[in-house]
Amino acid sequence: MADVKMVLLSGLAEMVAGAISMFFGAYLSTKSQREFFDNEIKRETREIDEMPEKETEEIREIYSNLGFKEDEVEMIVKRVTSDKKLWVRFMMREELGIMEETFDDPLRVGSIMGISFAIGSLPPLIPYMIMDNPFTALKVAVVTSLLFLFGVGIGKTTVTKGNWLKSGIEVAIIGSIASGVGFIIGKIVSLVVG
Repeated sequence: MADVKMVLLSGLAEMVAGAISMFFGAYLSTKSQREFFDNEIKRETREIDEMPEKETEEIREIYSNLGFKEDEVEMIVKRVTSDKKLWVRFMMREELGIMEETFDDPLRVGSIMGISFAIGSLPPLIPYMIMDNPFTALKVAVVTSLLFLFGVGIGKTTVTKGNWLKSGIEVAIIGSIASGVGFIIGKIVSLVVG
């Protein structure tokens, strides 16, 4: 087995690389969603400019299908079409089901993902920071990782309002499977590479 410093350095390198990768993955994904939204706004604005009758008819259809009476529908159509920004926003929400509020800031999302990855990478590394024996550090790393994962599962229930024990066990099991697969792949690679 590798010595403690080698495991620690490898783990820290993976933590930094993984955090950077998670940051950029989340950033680009969120940025793409925002770009999609912006392009849909441009398309919807163009449709309102070029085919106002068709877009007005779509408003009528939406509210008629909801059971509004004809005079109520006309009142809504008049109000919505009187303000172009409102009209575009209305078409985005009601026709396309896209709401601007659902799109997060890419930098914020990327930062949260990167920092979360780094924090999640620390529990298995801490034993290697304070112990000299790699076998003991590995055992303690497994236990601290399981406890951390269990804690994350419990923390998740503050949002989901689910059963804390079930959630803690679920996250610990899923994390264990992912770690186990990574460990097995590492073993196979070390056997192949030598």
